[in-house]
Amino acid sequence: MNRVMAVLAGLMCLGSGASLAQSPSLPAQADDYVGYAETGLPAHFRRDAPGGSVVSTDNTPVDNPLSNAGATLGRVLFYDPRLSANDSTSCASCHLQSRAFDDSLVKSIGFDGASTARNSTGLGNARFYAPGHFRWDETANQLEDQVLLPIQDAGEMGLTLPVLVGKLSAEPFYGPLFQNAFGSPQITSDRIAMALSQFVRAMVSYSSKFDQAFAGGGPPDFQGTLNAQEFLGLQLFQPVPGSTVTSLGCAACHGTVAQIASDVHNIGLDAVDTDAGAGNGRFKVQSLRNAAVRAPYMHDGRFNTLAEVVEFYNSGVQANPNLDQRLRAGPGGPPRRLNLTANEKAALVAFLNTLTDERLLTEKMFADPFPLFANGFD
Repeated sequence: MNRVMAVLAGLMCLGSGASLAQSPSLPAQADDYVGYAETGLPAHFRRDAPGGSVVSTDNTPVDNPLSNAGATLGRVLFYDPRLSANDSTSCASCHLQSRAFDDSLVKSIGFDGASTARNSTGLGNARFYAPGHFRWDETANQLEDQVLLPIQDAGEMGLTLPVLVGKLSAEPFYGPLFQNAFGSPQITSDRIAMALSQFVRAMVSYSSKFDQAFAGGGPPDFQGTLNAQEFLGLQLFQPVPGSTVTSLGCAACHGTVAQIASDVHNIGLDAVDTDAGAGNGRFKVQSLRNAAVRAPYMHDGRFNTLAEVVEFYNSGVQANPNLDQRLRAGPGGPPRRLNLTANEKAALVAFLNTLTDERLLTEKMFADPFPLFANGFD
C-alpha cells in the first residue's frame, strides 16, 4: 500500500469526528486513469480518418499531463460538496456518471435551490474539444478555466476561490492527495483546476457498439456489427464507402469517429433568438457520444428524446437570419427540409443509440469515492 493511501486508510479507521469519517474511500492502489485514457485508446482513435484523427485534437496542456495521482485527486474534488458555498452541491450533482456526466434536468439546480441559466453539458470526451470551445457560449478557453467557473458562479456553487482553498485546507485528507499529485501538500486554485481537469480528461468514451466495428484493425465492419436499422442510420449520418444511401451530412458538424465538434452554430431553434449564446444565437456543438442517456437536449433542454431532436432537424429548423448555411436549402435560402420517412428517422435514433458506452457509465474509478452519510457533511 503506498504512503498516501495508507494515510487515507488511517483516516478512515479513526472514525472520530465528521470530517475524518467522511474521508474518501479510495483503493490502496490508485486506479489506472492514464491507461484508460491514453495508452488504452483504440487504434481508430489514433489513426487518420475522414474528419481527422481523434488524438490530434487532444487539448491536454504540456504543463498538466494526465497522471493517476492527479486524476485521483480530481475525482475526490469532483464529488466533494464542500466545493459549494453551503456544502450541498458538488460537480457531480449536475454531471451524473449514469448520464455520461450530464444532468437529467432541463436546467440544473444550484446550491441555493435556484435553476441554472442553461442545460448542463456532458463531460465525456471533453479532452478532444479545441481550445476556446468550452461551455455552451464558449466563454472558457481551456478545460482548466472551465472547471473553476461553476464553482465561482453565484447561482451554481457560489464560492470564491480563496474561500474554496481555505475550506479544502481544513480537511486532513486533502494534504496527502495534493502531495501525491503535485509533490507538496500546498492547496491552490490552480492545482484544484489541474486535478479536476485531469479527472475530466480521463472520461474518454470509446467502448460503444459503434466502436466494435473497428475491432479488426482494418476497414470498419459496420454491416457485421450493426443491425440493418442501425446501419441505415449510420449511412444517413455520414458517408459510407460503397453505400447507395445519400448521407444527410450530420458528420460535417459531428466529426471524427468520436462524433465531436469544435465550433459554434445557429441551428434555427427559434426564428428570433432568445439567448445570444456565443453571439447571434450560436451555441457549441456537443459530442454525440452517449447522447441516448443525456436527455434533455439543446442549451435550453427543450427536447426530451432523440426522436424529437431528429424531427427538429427533419422539419422544424426555423428561418433565423443567422441560421448556419449547412441547414439551408441553398446559399442564403430557407431552412432545409429533409423529408425523412418514419423508417429513416427511427434508423437515425437507432444509430445514435450505438454510441452509448456502458463502460464510461459504470466504471468504478469514475464513481463517487465518498461514503454515504445520512446527516451529510458538517
